[in-house]
Amino acid sequence: MRTKTIKKNKINVVTLGCSKNVYDSEVLMGQLKANGKEVVHEEEGNIAVINTCGFIANAKEESINTILEFVQKKEDGLVDKVFVTGCLSERYKPDLEKEIPNVDQYFGTTELPQLLKVLEADYKHELIGERLTTTPKNYAYLKIAEGCDRPCSFCAIPLMRGKHKSTPIEDLVVEAEKLAAEGVKELVLIAQDLTYYGLDLYKERRLADLLKALVNVDGIEWIRLHYAFPTGFPMEVLELMKNEPKICNYIDIPLQHIADPILKSMRRGTTKAKTTKLLQDFRAVVPDMTIRTTLIVGYPGETQEDFETLREWVREMRFERLGCFTYSHEENTHAYNLEDDVPEEIKMDRVNEIMEIQSQISWELNQTKVGKTFKCVIDRKEGDFFIGRTEFDSPDVDNEVLVDAKKFYLKTGDFVNIKVNQAEDFDLYGEPV
Repeated sequence: MRTKTIKKNKINVVTLGCSKNVYDSEVLMGQLKANGKEVVHEEEGNIAVINTCGFIANAKEESINTILEFVQKKEDGLVDKVFVTGCLSERYKPDLEKEIPNVDQYFGTTELPQLLKVLEADYKHELIGERLTTTPKNYAYLKIAEGCDRPCSFCAIPLMRGKHKSTPIEDLVVEAEKLAAEGVKELVLIAQDLTYYGLDLYKERRLADLLKALVNVDGIEWIRLHYAFPTGFPMEVLELMKNEPKICNYIDIPLQHIADPILKSMRRGTTKAKTTKLLQDFRAVVPDMTIRTTLIVGYPGETQEDFETLREWVREMRFERLGCFTYSHEENTHAYNLEDDVPEEIKMDRVNEIMEIQSQISWELNQTKVGKTFKCVIDRKEGDFFIGRTEFDSPDVDNEVLVDAKKFYLKTGDFVNIKVNQAEDFDLYGEPV
């Protein structure tokens, strides 16, 4: 007769990829905890659940290496079981099952109930907003929609996440209230596309209405907008941003490129002139708004002239925050039918050139902050510094404000007024006042 093992399972959830994956891992962990399971995030455990990213080549490589690392741990007897979920698994499940058969089971992005069942847990529908947050306690991601209906030629997200599906406003308010009760003071709103929010549920764009509901949640002090699509942006959001102190004067709006031939091939539904006007309108309504964007260089057919158009536009627009990536040729996307004809070294040269221009712009903009005082939230202590952010900075991707911990004591999660006395390309140094 088999005797029941006395060792209690500890489930280790490992998260790769973007903030949307972080959110999904937190929901999974919340469900497991509600089922009485012992669950940890990126610590030791005898059962591993790897939440993968499948967006571009680098992310896929990191996901595969992580899977192989845990399969090796399983072979060495350090873990008992390995399960894989998330975007890579959704996109390449048959290939992965063939290539890495030692994984116990693979799950797609919509198979949370099935994954929980294998982990001997029940999916609890009533757990609206119940998550085990993995971010510092003062901020949390709030995913307001899943999937994407945009036809961008280079993007595999609709393959992995499906069509756009908005979460109802009342559910998001409940979730925000629960987060606030746990001490969260900043909500970072995320989706594949914030601009589209509400069109599927309410037949109209309702981002502004959602924001009006969220600003009434007690305890929430900052609300930040991430990943808005430029086409069809609901302009009433800007008036709200200008007049409502809780909504950070900040937006993340991935623009990808600006040369008209590339925008057309990318199927972005916009032009250089329209995009430039949109950004001018943003700045006219909210003059001190921080705009973050991301760009892709080396897209199929990108000529030197296209790149120069992009480069000069970056100089002209003076974005406060900017990230740049090389094009990744992704199968089953519309652009995969095009020849990936820009050599890798030219792609890298172009990324470096854009980031060098941005580094200079960032340095110049940061110098204007010296001598000024900003309300900052303190995220953590690292080495000899307390690390904070202004309302113009998002966690993990933007500027940080460093305060000497040998001279001053600050509490993480607190809002503090900090006077900036020194500035670099991407960091500010200051003292509490």
